[in-house]
Amino acid sequence: MSATTETDAYIRLFSRYLREQGLPVTHQREVVADVVFSSVEHLSVDDIEREMRAVGERIGKATIYRTLDLLVKSNLVAENDFGEGFKRYEHRLSREPLHEHLICLHCGTVAEFHDSAVHQIEALVTAQHGFRPIRHKLEIYGLCRECQSAGVSLPREGLICPIDSV
Repeated sequence: MSATTETDAYIRLFSRYLREQGLPVTHQREVVADVVFSSVEHLSVDDIEREMRAVGERIGKATIYRTLDLLVKSNLVAENDFGEGFKRYEHRLSREPLHEHLICLHCGTVAEFHDSAVHQIEALVTAQHGFRPIRHKLEIYGLCRECQSAGVSLPREGLICPIDSV
């Protein structure tokens, strides 16, 4: 876990959110927040629990889940479901707060990318429809370079729709 000035600032923001909601600022909540804010990864609850145990913190999964719910409600943390059967969490105040995801269906690697063209398309489409966007999410599923190099292929399931044949 980190004790950087940046991470401390994020924890102070979370503490302020808790106080504004009339909720107590507890050591357990701060520890969970610190793990999330200190990471550049997309963390599962198991990852968070493992990191806390590595530094001697024993906090139950129920507390971790409740704290993550609060972090998501505070808009400081994003909740991602990459189809693995569990959710992953990343803080939204990272180096690249606006980014998209590439998810490998074989090894589970999640790569982030940022391309201004995505935001230009969003602006164009929403303007055409008179729509005011709040947020968007782009996730592209497939095989990463390493899995492709290893010869991994994914079979198509079900019927192939003509528009899916690229």
